[in-house]
Parts: sequence; C-alpha cells; structure tokens
Amino acid sequence: MWRKWTLAFCACTFAMSAMADEVGHVKVAKGAATVQRSTGKIALVPGMKIFTADVITTGADGAVGITFVDNSLISTGPNSVFVVDQYTFDSTTHVGQFDGTLKKGTLAAISGKMVKQVPESMRIHTPSSIMGVRGTEFLVKVDEASRP
Repeated sequence: MWRKWTLAFCACTFAMSAMADEVGHVKVAKGAATVQRSTGKIALVPGMKIFTADVITTGADGAVGITFVDNSLISTGPNSVFVVDQYTFDSTTHVGQFDGTLKKGTLAAISGKMVKQVPESMRIHTPSSIMGVRGTEFLVKVDEASRP
C-alpha cells in the first residue's frame, strides 16, 4: 500500500515541479516593468526567471527583453501587457509549443529552436487575431483603438 502512495506522491511532485519550471529569463528591464504572478506583482530585473502564466507589464517608460529556453527572444515596449500563456520545450528534440498574448502595446520577437524544428509551434494572440509564426523575426502593435 505504501508503494502506491509513494508513487502517487512522486508523480504529483514531478508534475508540480514541471509546472514551475523556468521558461525564460529577463535579459533587459528598463523603466516601469513588472510581472504579475499568483504571489503578487513584482518589479522585473535582469536575470529574473520567467514562468508560464506570467503577465509582463510595462509603463510609459518601460521595456523588457526576455530570452526563452529555446533561445526565442521577446521584447515589449512602453505601455505593453504580454502574457506567457503556454510554453513547453524539449531541449533534446527541440519540439515545443509557445503561446503568448499581447493584450496591448508593442512586441518584437525572434523565434528560436522550436520554430526551426516545427514552424507552427509559436503563436502570438492579440485582441483581434492569432499569428502563427513561421518566419524568424516579427513586430506586433496593439493600439487602444484596435482592442474590442
């Protein structure tokens, strides 16, 4: 009986640690830049870990650059809100999925290893569209007027 409990405990621990895995880190943080997590809102600083479900927000003077574990690069400009909706990446096969949402503001991206392996593995959602990333570099801007 204790083996079943031990196995169940190990499975739960593994699942929880997988959910809490770092998906990237802050390379650059300037001006007003914060991350909203279940633990609250904290100021972003270079080197800080980024996780799935993080909400990155910049103020009028803010900008953030994030490097993800597959070497994808995301930069947000002033007055932006970006959410890391889903991120998985296998460093051996380079297979993964990256879904993010730009709620407002600007975003520049350079795709990494997962898009080179599976071109449709990265998607950026905006209030009015979903972009499947097939190239390597792109820019997105969500104006207040374009939001529903």
